[in-house]
Amino acid sequence: MIKQGSKVKFDYTLKVDGEVRDTSEGRAPLEYVHGAGHIIKGLEKELEGMKAGESKVVTVAAAEGYGEVNPEAKKTVPAEAITNAKEIKVGDVVGAQSGGHSFQAVVTKVSDKEIELDFNHPLAGKELLFDVKIVEVN
Repeated sequence: MIKQGSKVKFDYTLKVDGEVRDTSEGRAPLEYVHGAGHIIKGLEKELEGMKAGESKVVTVAAAEGYGEVNPEAKKTVPAEAITNAKEIKVGDVVGAQSGGHSFQAVVTKVSDKEIELDFNHPLAGKELLFDVKIVEVN
Protein backbone atom coordinates (compact mmCIF):
# COMPACT_ATOMS: atom_id res chain seq x y z
CA MET A 1 0.00 0.00 0.00
CA ILE A 2 1.34 3.44 -0.94
CA LYS A 3 2.39 5.48 2.08
CA GLN A 4 5.09 8.01 3.03
CA GLY A 5 8.47 6.74 1.81
CA SER A 6 7.07 4.03 -0.50
CA LYS A 7 8.94 3.49 -3.76
CA VAL A 8 6.22 3.44 -6.40
CA LYS A 9 6.11 2.54 -10.09
CA PHE A 10 3.00 3.42 -12.07
CA ASP A 11 1.74 3.70 -15.62
CA TYR A 12 -0.26 6.78 -16.54
CA THR A 13 -1.94 8.76 -19.27
CA LEU A 14 -2.43 12.49 -18.75
CA LYS A 15 -5.26 14.25 -20.57
CA VAL A 16 -5.91 17.97 -20.64
CA ASP A 17 -9.09 19.26 -22.28
CA GLY A 18 -9.71 15.72 -23.60
CA GLU A 19 -6.34 15.58 -25.38
CA VAL A 20 -3.54 13.16 -24.39
CA ARG A 21 -0.62 15.34 -23.27
CA ASP A 22 1.68 12.68 -21.80
CA THR A 23 1.75 8.94 -21.25
CA SER A 24 4.06 6.19 -20.07
CA GLU A 25 2.62 3.88 -22.75
CA GLY A 26 5.49 2.29 -24.65
CA ARG A 27 7.96 3.36 -21.94
CA ALA A 28 8.95 2.19 -18.49
CA PRO A 29 6.53 3.08 -15.67
CA LEU A 30 7.16 6.34 -13.84
CA GLU A 31 9.04 5.82 -10.56
CA TYR A 32 8.94 8.08 -7.51
CA VAL A 33 9.27 8.09 -3.71
CA HIS A 34 5.91 8.89 -2.13
CA GLY A 35 5.97 12.07 -0.07
CA ALA A 36 9.25 13.35 -1.52
CA GLY A 37 7.58 15.88 -3.80
CA HIS A 38 8.78 14.23 -7.03
CA ILE A 39 5.34 14.35 -8.67
CA ILE A 40 2.61 16.99 -8.57
CA LYS A 41 1.00 17.15 -5.15
CA GLY A 42 -2.59 16.64 -6.31
CA LEU A 43 -1.68 13.34 -7.98
CA GLU A 44 0.51 12.19 -5.10
CA LYS A 45 -2.32 12.82 -2.62
CA GLU A 46 -4.73 10.68 -4.69
CA LEU A 47 -2.27 7.77 -5.00
CA GLU A 48 -1.89 7.44 -1.21
CA GLY A 49 -3.31 4.11 -0.03
CA MET A 50 -3.41 2.44 -3.45
CA LYS A 51 -1.93 -1.04 -3.98
CA ALA A 52 -0.07 -2.70 -6.85
CA GLY A 53 -2.49 -3.70 -9.59
CA GLU A 54 -5.06 -1.02 -8.75
CA SER A 55 -6.19 1.56 -11.30
CA LYS A 56 -7.83 4.91 -10.81
CA VAL A 57 -8.84 7.99 -12.77
CA VAL A 58 -7.70 11.11 -10.91
CA THR A 59 -8.79 14.69 -11.58
CA VAL A 60 -6.31 17.28 -10.33
CA ALA A 61 -7.37 20.93 -10.07
CA ALA A 62 -4.96 23.53 -11.44
CA ALA A 63 -3.99 24.72 -7.94
CA GLU A 64 -2.87 21.17 -7.02
CA GLY A 65 -1.24 20.57 -10.41
CA TYR A 66 0.96 23.12 -12.14
CA GLY A 67 -0.66 26.06 -10.38
CA GLU A 68 -2.91 28.86 -11.53
CA VAL A 69 -1.82 31.21 -14.29
CA ASN A 70 0.28 34.02 -12.83
CA PRO A 71 -0.22 37.23 -14.85
CA GLU A 72 3.08 38.55 -13.48
CA ALA A 73 4.90 35.70 -15.24
CA LYS A 74 4.29 37.42 -18.59
CA LYS A 75 7.07 39.76 -19.70
CA THR A 76 7.47 42.00 -22.72
CA VAL A 77 11.02 42.28 -24.03
CA PRO A 78 12.58 44.27 -26.87
CA ALA A 79 12.75 42.18 -30.05
CA GLU A 80 16.49 42.85 -30.35
CA ALA A 81 17.01 41.05 -27.02
CA ILE A 82 15.99 37.75 -28.64
CA THR A 83 18.16 35.83 -31.08
CA ASN A 84 16.41 35.27 -34.43
CA ALA A 85 13.50 37.52 -33.36
CA LYS A 86 12.35 37.90 -36.98
CA GLU A 87 11.76 34.14 -37.22
CA ILE A 88 9.80 33.85 -33.95
CA LYS A 89 6.04 33.38 -34.05
CA VAL A 90 3.24 33.09 -31.49
CA GLY A 91 3.31 29.66 -29.84
CA ASP A 92 7.07 29.15 -30.16
CA VAL A 93 8.98 28.09 -27.05
CA VAL A 94 12.15 30.06 -26.39
CA GLY A 95 14.87 29.74 -23.78
CA ALA A 96 15.85 32.53 -21.40
CA GLN A 97 18.38 32.96 -18.62
CA SER A 98 18.28 35.04 -15.46
CA GLY A 99 20.47 34.90 -12.39
CA GLY A 100 22.22 31.76 -13.62
CA HIS A 101 18.93 29.87 -14.09
CA SER A 102 17.48 28.71 -17.41
CA PHE A 103 13.79 29.08 -18.19
CA GLN A 104 11.48 28.31 -21.06
CA ALA A 105 8.77 30.70 -22.16
CA VAL A 106 5.97 30.59 -24.71
CA VAL A 107 5.76 33.47 -27.17
CA THR A 108 2.29 35.04 -26.83
CA LYS A 109 2.62 38.25 -28.92
CA VAL A 110 5.04 39.41 -31.60
CA SER A 111 5.56 42.85 -33.11
CA ASP A 112 8.50 44.43 -34.93
CA LYS A 113 9.71 46.03 -31.69
CA GLU A 114 8.55 43.77 -28.84
CA ILE A 115 7.91 40.14 -28.00
CA GLU A 116 5.67 39.02 -25.13
CA LEU A 117 6.82 35.90 -23.28
CA ASP A 118 4.77 33.77 -20.89
CA PHE A 119 6.91 32.02 -18.26
CA ASN A 120 3.96 30.10 -16.73
CA HIS A 121 4.14 26.32 -17.03
CA PRO A 122 2.26 25.32 -20.23
CA LEU A 123 -0.26 23.42 -18.08
CA ALA A 124 -0.76 26.21 -15.51
CA GLY A 125 -4.44 26.96 -15.00
CA LYS A 126 -5.47 23.59 -16.46
CA GLU A 127 -7.41 20.75 -14.85
CA LEU A 128 -5.44 17.51 -15.27
CA LEU A 129 -7.01 14.09 -15.79
CA PHE A 130 -4.71 11.15 -14.98
CA ASP A 131 -5.56 7.52 -15.73
CA VAL A 132 -3.13 5.59 -13.51
CA LYS A 133 -2.30 1.96 -12.81
CA ILE A 134 -0.01 1.10 -9.92
CA VAL A 135 2.63 -1.38 -11.11
CA GLU A 136 4.76 -1.83 -7.99
CA VAL A 137 4.94 -0.58 -4.39
CA ASN A 138 7.98 -1.20 -2.14
